[in-house]
Amino acid sequence: MLRYRLGFVLCLLPWLWLVSTGVCAQPTAPATPPAADNSAGTLTLDTEVQVPEGLWPPRQAVIKAPSAAIAPPEPLSPPPVEPLTIMLDWFLSPQHAPLLIAQIRGLYQAQGLEVMLKPPADPSLPVKLLAAGEVDAALARQPLLHLSNHDDAGLVRIATLMETPLNAVIVAGDVAPENHAALATRTYGYTTREGAELIVPLLVPETVRQTDDYVTARNVHYDGERGLQEGSIGVLADGFYNALPAQLATDGISASVVSYADLGLPRHDGLVLMVNGDTLNRRKQTWQHLVIALENAASWITEHPERAWDALVEAYPALDNSANADAWPGIVRRMALRPAAVDTRRYQRLEAFLQQRGIIQTLLPTSALAVDPHAL
Repeated sequence: MLRYRLGFVLCLLPWLWLVSTGVCAQPTAPATPPAADNSAGTLTLDTEVQVPEGLWPPRQAVIKAPSAAIAPPEPLSPPPVEPLTIMLDWFLSPQHAPLLIAQIRGLYQAQGLEVMLKPPADPSLPVKLLAAGEVDAALARQPLLHLSNHDDAGLVRIATLMETPLNAVIVAGDVAPENHAALATRTYGYTTREGAELIVPLLVPETVRQTDDYVTARNVHYDGERGLQEGSIGVLADGFYNALPAQLATDGISASVVSYADLGLPRHDGLVLMVNGDTLNRRKQTWQHLVIALENAASWITEHPERAWDALVEAYPALDNSANADAWPGIVRRMALRPAAVDTRRYQRLEAFLQQRGIIQTLLPTSALAVDPHAL
């Protein structure tokens, strides 16, 4: 039997009666009311009465909410990333902006890459280390790619960072001679192989180089600026024309610039990203993702050049000087917005030029020099 307060039961009895009479309404003989039993005392609203269990639905089981979690949820595993090492062509400078901004803005991570940028101890090392498989990718200028592959380096350009050359002939003095032949007697320095094998021969005829008093051009490595300051060289064959003259001017040294176009060198890519040709198909998705990150970086830089410059100097304070700041607008204008795209004509023209100069004997097809990784 269930025990309830009398007042609560009296409220429910009419409803229970209606239900019972509606379900089984049958005529019955009037029952003789039982004699009143006052032995239990007077009933009040607080009196407890017993109701037959059949007249009351069973109590529903109450589901209690847990007071605490039994165990914390498993943490989400981060997506896997692929590490890459890229050897720069030079110490950090604004020309590396697409690579640097991609790092700053997390664009490599968005493509599943973890990229390490390494400046070389010497400008000649990037091509050598890449050919030896010591790094995943490296930067160089287009002429060096041609010269290296004619020595069986087996490198392939997968992206262009700068569409036009950032290098030129830097001549100490107020005004460069209008007749370039007058530069033949100067003392030359160079920093890269293309400076020694391509630019110096364009300025110094072989007849001059064969004379007894000719001073052989020497490799100044990273010290081209110092060589011009000290006067140990009078001409740097492959200096950065967008920054070096301004840096020399801060030291009170005037310098003039002779562009490569004035020397008859065909227009070419100023800065390219190269990989080992053996990895093209095996790691094509990696190269595709890398180029996407660089394209996104270049696009953001051109849309927000001032914010990009602020981000660069905040992340890399060594770049924050007046020469780099003055060079920044020119670098942005030369930045490749479609880094994967290959200008086949450029590569064919430079190959033909090198053959005409007698620097190479045979022509390489463009596919052996440059590819669009998205077309693999």
